[in-house]
Amino acid sequence: MPKPPVEVSLEWTRDLVFETRTRRGAGPVLDGDSLAGTSPVEALALALGSCMGVDLVMILAKGRHDLRAVLLSVTGHRAEGPPSSVTGFALHYQITGAVPDAAIQRAIDLSRETYCSVWHSLRRDTALEVTFSRVDG
Repeated sequence: MPKPPVEVSLEWTRDLVFETRTRRGAGPVLDGDSLAGTSPVEALALALGSCMGVDLVMILAKGRHDLRAVLLSVTGHRAEGPPSSVTGFALHYQITGAVPDAAIQRAIDLSRETYCSVWHSLRRDTALEVTFSRVDG
């Protein structure tokens, strides 16, 4: 069964600020100046990071690994000049728990190659570098 369409609304409130709503209620405030809220490009980086992060957690949980914490940092690299598009992303996971490196890498690969709908919605020429470090704990 296909997933339902994504439906959101945005209302311009002042300057470059938009209040957003999803089917479930209020969403994040987006601000083109990054003053009153998250910028649209920051929201894109957050969407990619959370999508890949959710995949990783789900895959490792299904494998019954002792995952205790995940910190994920995302850096978006941008082109010079308009439209200053994102040319690539660098993601770094910090994994806490007794999870084998091979299981972490497999989860990252599955997210990237199969599951992350945000990644698969971006331009095909967007670069993606994914690294991880593990802390036993």
